[in-house]
Amino acid sequence: MDKHDILELEMKASFDFFWKEAVTDPDSPAYGLIRDGNGPNDANRASIASVGFGLSAIVIGVEKGWITKEEGHERALGTLKTFWYNVEELNGFFFHFLDMKTAEKYENDYDVASIIDTSLFLNGAITVAEYFGREVYDYFDKIYKRVDWTKYYDEERNYYYMGYKEETGGTGQWDHYAEQLMQYILGVGSPTYAVPAKIYDGFDRPKREYKDYTFYSAPHNPMFIHQYSHAWYDFRNVVDADGVNWFDNSVQATKAQRQYAIDNKDKRPSYSEKAWGFTACDGPRGYHAHGAPAWDREGNPVENDDGTIAPTAALGSIIFTPEESLDALEYFYKEVPELWSEYGFLDSYNAEGEELWVAERVIGIDKGAGLLMLFNYQSHLLYDLYMNNEYVKKGTELLNWTQQS
Repeated sequence: MDKHDILELEMKASFDFFWKEAVTDPDSPAYGLIRDGNGPNDANRASIASVGFGLSAIVIGVEKGWITKEEGHERALGTLKTFWYNVEELNGFFFHFLDMKTAEKYENDYDVASIIDTSLFLNGAITVAEYFGREVYDYFDKIYKRVDWTKYYDEERNYYYMGYKEETGGTGQWDHYAEQLMQYILGVGSPTYAVPAKIYDGFDRPKREYKDYTFYSAPHNPMFIHQYSHAWYDFRNVVDADGVNWFDNSVQATKAQRQYAIDNKDKRPSYSEKAWGFTACDGPRGYHAHGAPAWDREGNPVENDDGTIAPTAALGSIIFTPEESLDALEYFYKEVPELWSEYGFLDSYNAEGEELWVAERVIGIDKGAGLLMLFNYQSHLLYDLYMNNEYVKKGTELLNWTQQS
């Protein structure tokens, strides 16, 4: 079996997670919600970010012939109706985790709605809105226009809050580069509650160097920060007013991760030129935002890896490092067969101990980043759909992001 055959297997298995691990009872107030993962603690816990990736997965499923367009339309429309009528929200923002039975905030979730997870959901909603049009678009449009981005805007310090409570105001801050680029597009492009384009200038852009690679990063440098916005927005030929190309930045960050694995393969038995990828994932000591090479907020090198490798880190970077990611895909499938499951690669593995440790579950956001990026490697469709959206176009123009010739 060659690399491209394995790629197709992983894509289909990842799609199956989003299709099968959803609420499919049309009479349920939670219809269309998708589990955060398929572990024992995920049975009644949906993730709105997982739903965002899952909505885009519907388009992939139709295009691949895994479901009919009618089936995809029904699931997409029903999911958006759930978010319009039933899902608990605050100022249009949704909570990270939802109850799979009631669509209300999950009992153990944070008590603030999440701007980044809402943005990931909206990205998926844009995709199906553009693909199916008509009523699906109408529900997306109502949901999007309800989001009050100004509530999450710290005007004095010119950045987004991470959360917001009516009683106490904003909490946390998006004050440095990470996965949030999508939030500037969506917030600036809003026709109802827009934030000013200058918010894009409000976050720090610390530049880091590792060997031959230079790139902007966040503390601890998990790979997902360089991937998530790129799953929908086509940054390949786009530069901002300062000439920054975020696609090129992700290429540098991905190559640095692989080089780190090569440089440390004598120290970490999991690592090699074909076994690499460090991101937020399950590990032997629980869920952790693994990243390498890594630095603290002051730019001092730190060790933030423990031998745990997450396939999504390499697979979700396939548009940045095609050959290297395909080599990793083949390695994971052939050399670590314990990773394979009903839904493709399990979340992670670690070969540091006497016995190989392998995650017991898949996680929706990790399967989603991998699936969307593998499809983006094959097709331009998701990018075409997202970039064609009127609000994405508006946000791009107001941010003064321009196409390179």
